[in-house]
Amino acid sequence: MALPKGKVSKARGRTRRANWKLSLPGIVECPQCHEKKLAHRVCKHCGYYNGVQVIDMTEGEKKANA
Repeated sequence: MALPKGKVSKARGRTRRANWKLSLPGIVECPQCHEKKLAHRVCKHCGYYNGVQVIDMTEGEKKANA
């Protein structure tokens, strides 16, 4: 049966366990409406992605007005 090689100090063990922290999501400016959006995703404000309108944002306004 395997045995530990020796005592691992508190600092070494805690350093090894400290690498789980996540980084912040990539937030960029939309080139169409200049609002903040997540990178590589459709803009929630204007519906554009990579210069192409993917979602028609006027449909929700028509339903809200009716």
